[in-house]
Amino acid sequence: MWRIWKLFDPRRTLIALFTFLFVLALVIHFILLSTDRFNWLDGPRKGMTTAGQMSPMPAPATAPAPK
Repeated sequence: MWRIWKLFDPRRTLIALFTFLFVLALVIHFILLSTDRFNWLDGPRKGMTTAGQMSPMPAPATAPAPK
């Protein structure tokens, strides 16, 4: 393992590795934010079908009045 570090500068290699991992984490989080299931900021989009058109709203359920 020590021979690898003789080929590469450890400081530059670790900075490149951490930069790559940070960019990868950002890409994964933005992909998750763009999905309907895993968007933790806006929540799921209501009323959108798989075709992307608005579905009709169901009639609200009314509870019987208490006596």
